[in-house]
Order: sequence, then C-alpha cells, then structure tokens
Amino acid sequence: MEMGRLLLWVGLLLFLEQHDGAAHKLVCYYNKWAHSRSSPASVSPRDLDPFLCTHLIFTFASMNNNQIIAMAASDQNVLYSEFNKLKERNRKLKTLVSIGGWDFGTPRFTTMLATKASRKTFIDSVIPFLRTHSFDGLDLFFMYPGQRGSPAQDRWNFLSLIEELLFAFREEVYLTGRPRLLLSAAVSGNPHIIQKAYDVRLLGIFLDFINVLSYDFHGSWEKFTGHNSPLFSLSEDHKSSAYAMEYWQNLGAPPQKLIMGLPAYGRTFLLFESSENGLQANAVGPGSPGTYTKKAGFLAYYEVCSFIHGATKRRISYQYVPYAFKGKEWVGYDDAFSFSHKASFIKEKHLGGAMVWTLDMDDVKGTFCGSGSYPLVSRLHHLLVQAESTSVSSLTYWSSPMMNSSGTDSGRPTMTTDLASLIPGGKVTTSKTHMKSKSMTTTSGGETVTLESDNMSSREQTTAPDENTETPGVTMTSVDQYSVSLDDTTPIAVSTTL
Repeated sequence: MEMGRLLLWVGLLLFLEQHDGAAHKLVCYYNKWAHSRSSPASVSPRDLDPFLCTHLIFTFASMNNNQIIAMAASDQNVLYSEFNKLKERNRKLKTLVSIGGWDFGTPRFTTMLATKASRKTFIDSVIPFLRTHSFDGLDLFFMYPGQRGSPAQDRWNFLSLIEELLFAFREEVYLTGRPRLLLSAAVSGNPHIIQKAYDVRLLGIFLDFINVLSYDFHGSWEKFTGHNSPLFSLSEDHKSSAYAMEYWQNLGAPPQKLIMGLPAYGRTFLLFESSENGLQANAVGPGSPGTYTKKAGFLAYYEVCSFIHGATKRRISYQYVPYAFKGKEWVGYDDAFSFSHKASFIKEKHLGGAMVWTLDMDDVKGTFCGSGSYPLVSRLHHLLVQAESTSVSSLTYWSSPMMNSSGTDSGRPTMTTDLASLIPGGKVTTSKTHMKSKSMTTTSGGETVTLESDNMSSREQTTAPDENTETPGVTMTSVDQYSVSLDDTTPIAVSTTL
C-alpha cells in the first residue's frame, strides 16, 4: 500500500478512536511575554491556575534551519519548566507548545514545508524538543498557507507535514510505549482564507483538535466601528463566530474536533465624532494603547475593565456581545455574559470546546474587574468543563437567529428575529412594532447589569434604541426585558413583553 493511503487509514483509525463523546475541551493559550508586563498585570506560568483549562498552550516556539527552537534562552531555562510544572498539581492537564504566530510570518514555514526532506528535519527536531521540555504536544500556528506570500502549494505541503508528524508521533508510541504526542493547529475563521489554505476534511481526520480563530472580524484597520467577535451576524454578513464554526463543519470537519476561539481582549477605535458612537460609526483609527499591553487598537480584558469605569456600556442585541465608549474612545469586547452565550452555542452545536486567546489577558489575579480571578475563563470552565458532571441551566440555541434585513424609506434596516429559536420551550408572542425604551437586564455571577442598546446610525444594522428614544423605520421582533440567571442553581427566567 502506498504511503499516502497508509497515512490516510492511520488518520481514519485515529479519528474513530477519538470519536467517543469526550468532555468539552477548554484550550487556553498563554503568551510568554505576559511575565514581562508591569505589575499588577504581570503573569508568569507559575501564576496560572492548573485546574481551569484542560489544555494549556505556550506561545511561541521558533524555528531555525528547519528545526524547532525556543524563542529565547529564558524560555527553555525558566518558562518551559514553570509551565510544565503545573502538571504536578493537576495530573489531567495537557500542555502543548505552539510554533508560528502572526509575527513569525510565512517564509520559514514555506522553506520547511517545501520538501519531504526538510519536513523530516523539522519532525526529527520536534519529538526530542517536546520530550525534553515535558510538553504533551505541538500546536501549528501557520498564518496562513497560501496567504501573505506563502505559495499556493503550501496548502498541500502543510497537510503533508501534519500527516508525517502524526505518523512519527504514532511511531514513537510503538517504539517507546509513551503516550502519543498531541497535534493541533490554529486556523482562520475567514471563509476566503479557509477555502485557499486548508483541506478541511483531511485536517479534521489527522489533527487531534482544531483551534478556530473566530475573532478579529473587525478592528481599527476598518473605517467604521465593528465588534471583534460577534456570536451571530445578519444573513449577508459572514463575520461571526457562529458562521465560522458552521463553515468549518459544513466543509467536513468533525464538530467534536472544532474548538471555537474566544478573545479575552477587545478591539478599539477612535471615533470621528464623539456624538456618533454606535455600531458602524465613523472611525479614524485605533483607540489609545492600554496601560499594560501598550498596543494601539487593542485592550486586554483587564484593561477593558478599567476603561468601562465611567464609560457608557451597551450590548448589541443580535450579536450577543457588548461594547463601550467614552469620549472618542470605543471598544468592542467580550464579558462573562457573552462568554456564557458562546458556551451555550458550543454545547448546542456539539463542538469540541472553547479556546481562549489568551489566558493571561483575563483578570488573572482579580485585581482589575472586581469579579474575582479569571472572570471570563472561569465562566467557560463552569459551563463546559465542570458542567459535564452536573446539571446546568444555560441558554440553548436550537439554531442561529433567523435574521433578515432590508432597506426602508428612512435608509435604516428592517430585522425580524425568531425568538422561539432562542428560548426553547418558552411561550413567546411576537408582533412587529416600533420600539420604545428597550433595555437589557442581565444577571451574571451575582451581578445585575442593565445595558441600554444603542441608537442606530444610518449604516447601522441594528441594536435596540436608547431609553425614551424612538427609532423610526426599525421593525423587529424583540423583548423588553431579557433576564438570564447564570447561577446554575437557579432556573433561567426569560420574560418577554412586546
């Protein structure tokens, strides 16, 4: 039997072995630079909670002469050891190291992928590297095959590398009897990149899990405000987490291997006018850098917590995510409530779990947000990991919201939402009406927040309007109050008044 067919059968057997209804994964990336941030935002590997995530991934390793290497001497002398000592406290924890990333670029990957011999050089360096530093696997963070100067054939060479890595990992098991090394990849959530970069069906066979970067859909590279990681979008807008995950699944990836990416950060904009501050408002560039991450257009979640003190907070009703603005500064971000919605989507769609970029950008020490340590990731752990063995009351998505938009005489869109798809077993009476004084009240972790959805600009797709404000020309099926208790000991209460 030729090698290609043999590898395919090996991968198929692996897929069948793992198709066992296993618990959800919670995959958390850790940024090696987090330890060098100023206090109190500094996070070393030893500061991490080893029981929070099922898989921890260290970013990043590098490559030289087609061989994997540590990015810095301090990584292999200090950080790798601290990182993998977490497994002494939690024997079930799996650790991986990731190679690549945006700043790594594509030339070195392309050179390594080019021939079977160069790929073998890489693979022969990977196994001793992982074993020496006590990692349980490798994560491939190639952004992206066939893009950014990477030639079209890298799509197939990348697949060959994955096949050959898996074969070598399984061969090591045969020779040594050690547990097989894990193999994952970080992949795009953009349909245009997916089509060019990946053979989805075969990646779904050979990889142990697939981390879909279902975020960075909007950012300061655009001229209008938009959310970094909306859960849903309108029918003509493909930039959402739900669309990305369904796209991968429709192309043949097994849902239990798909890990939906959630960002522990927000994307910021500088508004053209402070008075025009809703979704799709005019923007002239990135927002101010965060105090600790020091990157324009970007705030870690703990920096968002500081920003929203004194800011106006609103929630985009059909995207299930919040944003806030203060003066000309605007940020779209995720919070514990939006993470809860996304966890419910993951469970309803039978996906493999959630991935967080990055664990250290949550409020690790509980210093900034007033919600205890890890307010975001602990919510995912509670709903996806801990809830595997307990009864969980959570929102269930029977399907994505059925939303359609069309122009009106006022130039504003019309949207109809099927509430029955969001409230299983609930009794909902719907009617189409102009809305007044709509607000959203949420209860999460014992905290009740009432957020006024924002008044729409002429380009805006929809949010509920401000209190005591009419939005002429907007028609939608909606709820006056959407109250959700995320305390698992209390049943969910959803009240609707139309």
